Amino acid sequence: MSRTATGAARVLGVLKALKGHTITGLSNAELAHLTEDSPSNITRAMQTLIEEGLAVKLDNGRFAHSVAMLQIAQAHAEHMSKLHNRMQETNQRIAAGSMI
Repeated sequence: MSRTATGAARVLGVLKALKGHTITGLSNAELAHLTEDSPSNITRAMQTLIEEGLAVKLDNGRFAHSVAMLQIAQAHAEHMSKLHNRMQETNQRIAAGSMI
């Protein structure tokens, strides 16, 4: 794997490790443990995520997903809800048509 691909995989691994810790965040050491990576690599990955607006450093020094990251997740949830509603409407039309 190239250095760029390795770095990208590291950043994405840290982004995934933050899942479920939006309010309390995770420390550098906790992220290093979860990702089985070094604290210095975690620091670099977090710098990238913060620069890209996908993570923040909380007042307590821990790291969490940013509002922008949560907006991405919310947009996905809303999109899925709309699709679900459209599928239900289609199924209702199909069911109504089969009764005729």
